[in-house]
Amino acid sequence: MPVVAVFAGGLIVSLPLTFRIAKQATSLLLMKEMTMIGRLNHVAIAVPDLEAGTQVYKSMLGARVSAPQAEPDHGVTVVFVELPNTKIELLEPLGEGSPIAAFLEKSPAGGIHHVCYEVDDIIAARDHLKSEGARVLGDGEPKIGAHGKPVLFLHPKDFCGTLVELEQA
Repeated sequence: MPVVAVFAGGLIVSLPLTFRIAKQATSLLLMKEMTMIGRLNHVAIAVPDLEAGTQVYKSMLGARVSAPQAEPDHGVTVVFVELPNTKIELLEPLGEGSPIAAFLEKSPAGGIHHVCYEVDDIIAARDHLKSEGARVLGDGEPKIGAHGKPVLFLHPKDFCGTLVELEQA
């Protein structure tokens, strides 16, 4: 049974059913290719005192919290608060020039620093985002993050005022 398609300018064309099915399949493939963002890996919170922040989550909320982990390449010491569906990462400045120290100068009590999403292919995600005009921070090359996987950060001005971290799934 033919399908009628109306295009811009009023052009009417009768299309065979096989064309419509092929077009739908192509649309689904394009949607799959365009979906690169995966699950929320963590929400990072900058804290002026990691031990005090850890105690808030352990004592007040009854959460499991990992041991502190120094990440000198990123200028932070981190702990992870384990939740059933994701993690909270508490960040404390480590060393001179820590980006978290600069954040805490503006927000001395601390606060949400970034969100981290998983991607299947961090290089493909980076290349796609750059082609769309997004700015990748640093030298644009992935670094190894706290989970031992490659990560990149994206400029907050390109993502609704939110610093975004991408992590290889």
